[in-house]
Amino acid sequence: MYSLINIIGLTVGIACCILIVLYVKDELSYDQYHKNYHQIYRVLHSYREISGENLRPPSPDEYQVWGNAPVAPALQADFPEIKKTARFTSPITLLLQNGDKRFQEGNLMFADSTTFDIFSWKLLYGNRETALNAPNSIVLTERIAKKYFGDSNPVGQVFQTDQDSTSLTVTGVMEDVPSNSHFTFSGLLSMSTFYRFRPDIFNEWGYIDFYTYFLLNENADIKMMSAKVPEFLKRRISGQIGYMIAFEPLKNAYLRSQAMRQPGTTGSLSNVYIFSLVAAFILFIAAINFINLTTARSMERAKEIGVRKAVGAHQQSLILQYLVEAVVISMLATVLAFALVFLLLPMVRNISGKPLPYGDLMSWKMMIVLIFTPFLVGIPAGIYPALVLSRFKPALVLKGKFHSSGKGIQLRKGLVVFQFSLSIALIACTAIVFSQLDHLRSHNLGFRQDQMLVIDYGGDNKVNKNIEAVKATLANNPAVITVTASRAVPGEFFPNATTFIASRSGEMQSFAPGLYEIDADFLPAYEMKMAAGRAYSRDFPADLEQSLIINEAAAKQWGYANPQEIIGKKFEQWGRKGTVIGVVKDFNYQSLHKKVEPLALRMAPSYVLNRLSLRIKTAQINKTISELEHTWNELEPQRPFKYSFLDQAFNEQYLKDLRFGEIFAAFGTLTILIACLGLFGLATFSTEKRLKEIGIRKVLGASITSIVGLLSGDFIKLVLIAIVIATPLGWWGMHRWLNGFAYRVDIHWWTFGLAGLAAVIIALLTVGVLALKAARMNPVRSLKAE
Repeated sequence: MYSLINIIGLTVGIACCILIVLYVKDELSYDQYHKNYHQIYRVLHSYREISGENLRPPSPDEYQVWGNAPVAPALQADFPEIKKTARFTSPITLLLQNGDKRFQEGNLMFADSTTFDIFSWKLLYGNRETALNAPNSIVLTERIAKKYFGDSNPVGQVFQTDQDSTSLTVTGVMEDVPSNSHFTFSGLLSMSTFYRFRPDIFNEWGYIDFYTYFLLNENADIKMMSAKVPEFLKRRISGQIGYMIAFEPLKNAYLRSQAMRQPGTTGSLSNVYIFSLVAAFILFIAAINFINLTTARSMERAKEIGVRKAVGAHQQSLILQYLVEAVVISMLATVLAFALVFLLLPMVRNISGKPLPYGDLMSWKMMIVLIFTPFLVGIPAGIYPALVLSRFKPALVLKGKFHSSGKGIQLRKGLVVFQFSLSIALIACTAIVFSQLDHLRSHNLGFRQDQMLVIDYGGDNKVNKNIEAVKATLANNPAVITVTASRAVPGEFFPNATTFIASRSGEMQSFAPGLYEIDADFLPAYEMKMAAGRAYSRDFPADLEQSLIINEAAAKQWGYANPQEIIGKKFEQWGRKGTVIGVVKDFNYQSLHKKVEPLALRMAPSYVLNRLSLRIKTAQINKTISELEHTWNELEPQRPFKYSFLDQAFNEQYLKDLRFGEIFAAFGTLTILIACLGLFGLATFSTEKRLKEIGIRKVLGASITSIVGLLSGDFIKLVLIAIVIATPLGWWGMHRWLNGFAYRVDIHWWTFGLAGLAAVIIALLTVGVLALKAARMNPVRSLKAE
């Protein structure tokens, strides 16, 4: 039985370790498939008050990845260390049609012709040297190409779009962007296409819509380049002291970047550390089980060792024997662990959202792991038992005078305490993780997100020309409560806008807050509250061009702690001039990982609108959606009816956090089970050794309750000690993890109290069953046995 417990514990421990290694390996592999991975950098931008006097260097979290267009050619011209530069725009949505196939495609980007010189995305069709040269060119990903053209070569095929009758010619098909990329896209349009529409912004240092990357020469020194940045900016944009750039290596983009406005989702280095520690803990706990059970059973093997020593066996040969036994058990456990991983991998894929292909298990690196794991686990786990057993003195053993040493007993108790310290810490941490995830879902965001159906019509010009009529027709449905149009909705992409507002002294101060372009119905539809002033209204025609609303965070940024004081102040923004008419209460328009940042909300020109938000009644929701789709198809047959629910889309920002919680809980549970498995084995052995004592106590009148308490008490004391050790350990780990959230739960002492109580109950159930069985045994059987 004890060998079985050892094998099961090691099998589960090694399997968990392998699964976590696969997960961590994927997290650490982002963007490494690029041939020039170590030479690729990107430009970070910091936009601060232009007229300010504070010239301190920006902190890492004051930079953003999203920036301007002219910085790329300027860097190329002024820094000989740079081999190539490439820019991407923020994602756009287009209606693409080829023949009778028509789909609304999102996540399309404009990209420079040099893109494939820097990045190693493989082209299946087309010439990577020229694919993005000509205007009106598009390179499709393989998934999108198959949707329209099947398996045929689509190069030369033409798409009709919804943008002023613009057509796009397919000049290439590339493999789908690997999932371990810090940003992805569905297709790339040539930057010269964008230039045709907006040539003016390519010389505007204040217009923000580009992500800039560059390829460094192999012998270039990035630190020396960074030192030349202030002079470069002074030469290129003298007077704009609020603008600064920095260089970030591609290797830092996914896990280590603190910059804002990322082109894709970022990972968490702390999560990688946490999972790595959990893997080490699981394997260590399984090894502790092996040590505990092997040393505890030393009495059973004492006579064997005594006889072998008496006939001439050396200590070295005995050590070697027990190490070989440990390695063999580890080898069997490793083989079973790999089989278990094959079975569990599909489930882990679903939980983690990562591909984790079977091929990773068959790679040469994993084969090395398969070969060396039995030695890496077996030798450390077996060395102490081997040394203990090989030192038994044959004379004492054969005379029956050998007993377990006090040191050995104390070591086993210490290892049990260590096991349960980790287990209790994991129970408490799991509870805190799920408490935080629940907080993310239940936190008051400052606006109403339920019952909101969002129609993404991609900024269709035909829709925008008749937007008020479209809204009125949709609002005629009795299930529709209200309708509003905007450029963005909470949780989605939004631009920044350089904005000037008069300070207390009358001087125009400049910042670049986020920008929501909305209609007059947006604030009431989302039930956003005003902190001062008023909302937009059709009763005030000047609101269309000469009014601005900001949030409380923006008012504070301009120096107005009391939002009422900024009402009536002059503003300038993107060609508009007027007065601030209102301050909306802060609402969380981004993930709760971030605090509410400054935001301006202005009345949108109809040509920039691309979303319709409909608050609908929840009764017969499927019927309502069907009716709305029918109405839409009658109104706008050229545009597919593409909808989502705001609360679901907003919560997708926390998908990685939810997956982290599920994975953490799964491996935390397995850790506790492995610890309990070892406790069960140790308690079984301890109970068997005390059968005579139990028999004598029963003969003398001891009750079953007192015997159960006697046998369980020693283990419960160890668990109580473990609670004391686990509390500061778990608090420290969770405090570090929660620092990644701007809005987070408090860590309460009773969380660890409940975790400790859970551990006590688990230990009682584990040990109590054995104790109860021993207490109910007929004492005659135990006293007769010898």
